[in-house]
Amino acid sequence: MDQRDVMRGAVKAAGVVKKGAQLKIGAIALCVFLVGLLLLGLFFPAGRAEASGCEDTGPGTGNAAPDASGTPATGTLREKQLTYAQQIDKAAQKVKLPGRATLIALMTAMQESTLQNLNRGHLDSVGLFQQRPSMGWGTKAQIMTVSFAAESFYLGRGTNQGLTDIKGWDKMPLGQAAQKVQKSAHPTLYSGHETTMRKLAKDAGINLERGGSTTPAGSDTSTPVTSDNTDCGVTQPGTGGSAGGSAGGKFTDGKQTWKLNNPRSVEDAIAWARKNSGPGSSADWYRRCLAFTAIVYGWNFSGVNYAIDHYTVVPKSMRHDRDRNPPAGALMYWDTGSRAGHIAVYLGDGKVASNDITRPGYIDIVDAEAFETKWRARYIGWTPPHFPRAG
Repeated sequence: MDQRDVMRGAVKAAGVVKKGAQLKIGAIALCVFLVGLLLLGLFFPAGRAEASGCEDTGPGTGNAAPDASGTPATGTLREKQLTYAQQIDKAAQKVKLPGRATLIALMTAMQESTLQNLNRGHLDSVGLFQQRPSMGWGTKAQIMTVSFAAESFYLGRGTNQGLTDIKGWDKMPLGQAAQKVQKSAHPTLYSGHETTMRKLAKDAGINLERGGSTTPAGSDTSTPVTSDNTDCGVTQPGTGGSAGGSAGGKFTDGKQTWKLNNPRSVEDAIAWARKNSGPGSSADWYRRCLAFTAIVYGWNFSGVNYAIDHYTVVPKSMRHDRDRNPPAGALMYWDTGSRAGHIAVYLGDGKVASNDITRPGYIDIVDAEAFETKWRARYIGWTPPHFPRAG
């Protein structure tokens, strides 16, 4: 039920009619109904406690950061379509793709959503391209951000192929190229929108004859968007922070000697992390590595803005620089070459529970060396699960 449904229900419940006395009664009922909704919101809040993410006060915290292309278009249906078309084209131009890529994307969006940024669809499909969070296209909020969704269509996301991953996409029929990305049960429908989208593009001031590259300029499509390589700092993973990125060897279990006062014990925290990883993971953890570690131990928030900064707020006596023998339950830190850095919970036996490393937004259990071998990050060290600013 959206806000419009609520208001329609409110008007119906109030029994609004045209005549004097009945109108007053309807208005009173409407007020009572809305006050009731407000009280329900107070006593049964829908949101859950948020913890500090990898970049708690910066862009991209939690879900996709609001920007010009994340703001819903306004106006008539046609005006909205023109706005979204321009944003789709802007995403193509950003990575130097030709106008043909824009046309394919417009035809796709017209078929999938009538070129509207829908917040619902078949199963969990949302957005212009009806991409599904459960299939690794991003969180709902990310997919509802037009620049993110369009970039996903062009470049792919997670294990999903994008247009530029399709060999010969620039030479095959337009509708066929769209189908290669969307994998629709109705593959022939995309091509029917070519004429309409060419006219709409002209009205939107889009040059579909624009040249460009068949591969995205300045993009490494083999690297998924993660908490550490999108708007999280001035450099990208691949630089390996300040010390390069070759793996430093296996991680082995050290002995736990600390006594801490977290809401969850180490054993319970590890069990919770395992339960909420892999198939049990939600898609809510994009760029929220510090949030995850705090919540694992039962806190509502970590109280620190950046994951890499958490290492410095832990007392120096608790920091184990570059030590590769963390006890199970320890917090591990990496310098990714970005402002935020990365943090994960060590589960023992060389494994960690971490967001984004395998699937953007999800928690998976992986080898602790994966951050060095996959992201080329520099391992900083580990600390006990100490959250001096948490609450």
